Amino acid sequence: MKGVAITGMGIISAIGNSVEENYASLLNNKTAITTIENISTVHADLRKVGEIKKTNQELADELQLPLDNNFSRTTMIGAIAAKQAVANAGITSINEYKTGLISATSVGGMDMTERYYYDYFEKPETIKYISCHDGGDVAQKIANELGLNGMVTTISTACSSAANSIMLGARLIKSGKLDRVIVGGTDALAKFTINGFKTLMILSDGYNMPFDNDRKGLNLGEAAAFLVLESDEIVKKENKKVLARVSGYGNANDAFHQTASSENGDGAFLAMEKAFQVSGLKSEQIDYINVHGTATPNNDLSEGRAIVRVFGENNIPDFSSTKPFTGHTLAAAAAIEAVYSVLAIQNNVVFPNLNFKTPMEEFNMIPQTTLKQKNIEHVLSNSFGFGGNCSTVIFSKSE
Repeated sequence: MKGVAITGMGIISAIGNSVEENYASLLNNKTAITTIENISTVHADLRKVGEIKKTNQELADELQLPLDNNFSRTTMIGAIAAKQAVANAGITSINEYKTGLISATSVGGMDMTERYYYDYFEKPETIKYISCHDGGDVAQKIANELGLNGMVTTISTACSSAANSIMLGARLIKSGKLDRVIVGGTDALAKFTINGFKTLMILSDGYNMPFDNDRKGLNLGEAAAFLVLESDEIVKKENKKVLARVSGYGNANDAFHQTASSENGDGAFLAMEKAFQVSGLKSEQIDYINVHGTATPNNDLSEGRAIVRVFGENNIPDFSSTKPFTGHTLAAAAAIEAVYSVLAIQNNVVFPNLNFKTPMEEFNMIPQTTLKQKNIEHVLSNSFGFGGNCSTVIFSKSE
């Protein structure tokens, strides 16, 4: 089987417009959960979100798009992150090898649909914006911005989407179908998701508090992140720097409920078990878990119980959720946290789980609440999606 190397990363989130800015924010406890500024909504002052403080016009200018473009916000932040990743990997000829793009999204071009919804039937000039609604358009536009002629596809499995993107990309390289894959996810804030999650009654009225007994819910966020995965052959041929490796992955669906995971964390347990099987690693070799940690009552209970089942209550490694920094970025979440997992490995640091005060009464699990230096060889990163779709990726230090 072929190895899978990570040779490039790119990210734009509420806490930074690059990998370097995100890392600095994580080191300095610089959170970005604020009131809503870029969307006209009745919830603007009532709900806090992780918002990228750039207007659509500023994003379009950064990409040098024409005035009559039909790029959604999701597409623009995705293109920015993907371009960063490709540049970071030192790729100058995108089609030199068998290269693909696997882009994850759940919102797609919903922000554009909302803007022109009442105009479509009365103003013919707005028809061009309909095509940017679906997730496939997001992926294709990102590919076009990269000049990519190879395989392009989209994954949309809610909040586990980007983890499945990474997993599929790794499998395509291992099987020899592709030599290089740009994987990740992008989701912008939209009224649709703000109203939808409010309807589900899982939005916090304050700041999210992962794994705290008094947690009230999540803060939504927007972000995009992409990683460049390359085969060992390319790495050796071009003497490329390897940031980390994708050593294991697994996904499962406990099919428990349309929008909830089982309280015993069956899907998460199975996903983690599969990831260990693929990697050949044992649970005691994990140095840090970047947990899904949405701070909703259901998620943290489900994930916590699954972790206890895998590691044992007295052998749980350092763990933390980084969502208090960025908010829950939906389909981009696992890509954001993949970048953070690689940064943890590169810099031998465990990022803090902010806002934690009171341990959960169901088990003895206390997250790492301050920045911690330690040698990190392997990071387990968890992601869950609606319907109990659970995906786990293990990232390892380059050999």
